[in-house]
Amino acid sequence: MTHVLLKGPCKAPVELYVDGTIKAPVKPEDMGGDEILRIDYVNGLSITGNGVFDGQGSYAWKQNECSKKANCKLLGMNFAFNFVTNSIVRSITSKDSKHFHVNVLGCKNLTFDGFKVTAPHNSANTDGIHIGRSNGVNVLNTNIATGDDCVSLGDGSRNVLVQNVKCGPGHGIAIGSLGKYKEEEPVDGITIKGCTLKGTDNGVRIKTWPSTPGTITVTNMRFEDITMDNVKNPIIIDQEYCPWNQCTKKYPSKIRISKVIIKNIKGTSATKEGLILACSSGVPCQGVEISNVDLKFNGAPAIAVCSNVKPKISGKVPPCTAPSNKKQ
Repeated sequence: MTHVLLKGPCKAPVELYVDGTIKAPVKPEDMGGDEILRIDYVNGLSITGNGVFDGQGSYAWKQNECSKKANCKLLGMNFAFNFVTNSIVRSITSKDSKHFHVNVLGCKNLTFDGFKVTAPHNSANTDGIHIGRSNGVNVLNTNIATGDDCVSLGDGSRNVLVQNVKCGPGHGIAIGSLGKYKEEEPVDGITIKGCTLKGTDNGVRIKTWPSTPGTITVTNMRFEDITMDNVKNPIIIDQEYCPWNQCTKKYPSKIRISKVIIKNIKGTSATKEGLILACSSGVPCQGVEISNVDLKFNGAPAIAVCSNVKPKISGKVPPCTAPSNKKQ
């Protein structure tokens, strides 16, 4: 199957039932478009069934150059939802996408329930569900195994709920990266709750770029009732995010992070530093509250490393220590 575009406006409701396996061409250049299925400007959409969308991405992953080039070529996604409202995707599987599995842009009141994403840990840049400039997106009861972020939230994400998601392998659940571009929109009202992360590179994290023009606010973040199973960085705010040395850390991030609640986090960390709050020296984090964090590293309590933040602590929480060697 090559690229299919369903474009509204349509008279609601619109129901799409998918059964069986739909396979993309192996080579990205044979896709005929950027996604297997793209849906634009539809209200009242329901996608259900036991269907599998197979991106057959292993050939494309070997061509991925995003670790070498800042402006790398995107190799094709399984799904794109653009300006879709009051809609639900239920019980569908996304398999081995060439790039992101799902891209959500400009949507309102869109829910993924019982969705499934599957790809190996070495599938580069295969974010499970990427959300940007959308309001009221829910990711519920979903299993995501992939080679990048299980769920990633870009600029303009508002009132997003990620609940009862199992993540791993992958890079965890991420807000950001943010601040790379001047015209970005604020992020407000993100709840990540009741999730389990297993063997991931990160747990829950906020990542912003230093020395870049973005000046947006990130506020009303809530991470609670989360289980970590051998996760490298279970809880991390990284305001010096600079992958593959594609930037400089000469100037601090201008992104303002405030009102962050971290509550009831338990399990095991694969590193000694279970909680890292590396906030910006230019705009320190404000209103961070931490309660009941019980993470073990090799049987001993994991530690917390904090900079440019004075969190309010309650319950059992490792005390904040300063970074032992300041990153340059």
